[in-house]
Amino acid sequence: MKFAPSAVLFDLDGTLLDTAPDMARVLNQLLSERGRPVLPTATIRPVVSHGSLGLLQLGFGFGAEHTEFADLRQRFLDLYHNDLTGSGTALFPGMAAVLTALEQQGIPWGIVTNKPEYLTWPLLSLLALDTRSACVVGGDTVARAKPDPLPLLHACALLGVVPERCVYVGDAERDVVAGQRAGMATVIARYGYIGSQDTPDAWGAHASIDHPQALLDLLIQP
Repeated sequence: MKFAPSAVLFDLDGTLLDTAPDMARVLNQLLSERGRPVLPTATIRPVVSHGSLGLLQLGFGFGAEHTEFADLRQRFLDLYHNDLTGSGTALFPGMAAVLTALEQQGIPWGIVTNKPEYLTWPLLSLLALDTRSACVVGGDTVARAKPDPLPLLHACALLGVVPERCVYVGDAERDVVAGQRAGMATVIARYGYIGSQDTPDAWGAHASIDHPQALLDLLIQP
């Protein structure tokens, strides 16, 4: 399948950026603070796309209903905010070339993530991506987050394009669901944080890629 998009939108963690080293570092720091054993990065990595909720459930064995959860989550976010790239968060290998190619072709690219804005913008600034992205929609930019389509529709409004001419790339089922509900073409980033229990073949995406540069093969060249 080939696409001729007016814009390309990316999820952030596990799609555009490899944030797993820093998210794993922060989770293990919090586990150590609370006297719990640390976890291998390989165990943490597939859960990173599920954010602080998924990571805390992995590390502590309980979710948002637990009385300690709110305090743990705030401490996790504070630790992460204090050092967003200390363990090497970066673009996935090959993604820099993809972004440059899109820009050279005059195809704007943007970011739609469930990461809150106060974490997203500083991270993008540290990586010099904040001025390149044509739009940035965080998890708290609009009233609802993915899998609701509202963040993707908001991104379209910011870019001045219709959803049917957008491609959304993500590594989680919520990304595909949100893109489908918005009327976009969806692409699964299989190189991202997909766990052994995930079933991406059943998500109903239009295409999938095993590395970032494969995205360019899906685009009709102008």
